[in-house]
Amino acid sequence: MSKEEYENHLDAVEPRWFAVYTRYKCEKMVFRQLVRKTITVYLPLQKHTRRYTRKIRTVELPLISCYIFVQITKEDYVKVLETENVQGFVRFAKNLISIPDQEIDLMRRILGESWEVQAEKTTFVPGDEVEIAVGNLLGMKGTLVEVEENKPQVLVDLDRLGYTLRISVDKSILQKTGRVNQKSSH
Repeated sequence: MSKEEYENHLDAVEPRWFAVYTRYKCEKMVFRQLVRKTITVYLPLQKHTRRYTRKIRTVELPLISCYIFVQITKEDYVKVLETENVQGFVRFAKNLISIPDQEIDLMRRILGESWEVQAEKTTFVPGDEVEIAVGNLLGMKGTLVEVEENKPQVLVDLDRLGYTLRISVDKSILQKTGRVNQKSSH
């Protein structure tokens, strides 16, 4: 029986960004605990105005519920996991994938503006142009052919060498690059 190989972007020297799951409504508490442990942490917060019968209050809520971001090396991995109310690291098809600095910077810049921002899970529809984000096929681009509701696998046509390779892949390792088919999916 062969042991499956998983990707792990933790580095011994270079700190990289990773997403971490927290318990519901514990993001700010986990943030404070990680700061005390001298871990570089980012919690994207957005101001919301709440109107009550007798007063108006402005509250800061996490942009992505139950997520915080840490910039760590291998040495800090266990420190983060041992933090109270941390559920674990966000993984993509069991791989521990780092988040590019540019994505964290983009989030910071967007939240620095006074725009209303809402984070939503990416949904895939047939005709979407996609790219494989991890593994041996990293960077391969194709067109999404078939998506079955509540199934993690999707069919993708990969165009290489004049042939179309139709493969079944886990949605969690795909990222959207655009949409070929502009038809509505309603």
